[in-house]
Amino acid sequence: MSKVEGPKSGNAITEPQQAMRPGTVLALVDDLIFQAKLAETARQVGVELKTVASGEALVAEAGAAQAGLVIVDLNARGGALEALEKLREAGNSAPVVAFLSHVQMELAESARAAGCTEVLPRSKFTRELVTILSRAKSEKE
Repeated sequence: MSKVEGPKSGNAITEPQQAMRPGTVLALVDDLIFQAKLAETARQVGVELKTVASGEALVAEAGAAQAGLVIVDLNARGGALEALEKLREAGNSAPVVAFLSHVQMELAESARAAGCTEVLPRSKFTRELVTILSRAKSEKE
């Protein structure tokens, strides 16, 4: 939590540490080929992309990067679901779009319970990637 002086009394007001920074996307993806696809699409759309390969790195980077959108591969090694829970516990309110295999219904429900804004099958996520990344850009403008 960061501290900000209150307007009248000088008392400290606690604000969430992770304020959203529109136009910046933080992605937990450990597949190098998919990281490259994300990076190229982000470049074409005009958004800043930071990728991490573990849940621990996602939590650490979310505090520093202050992303306006978080993307999570729920099949990434390194605790994707636990990282989502930690993000929300820390007060991070950035929208989270997660993707997984279309047959992983139980994991999809767990991700929604952990605070995912949207959970998509990997094929639909890939098909809608430009639109998803464009949302981050439109909030920037």
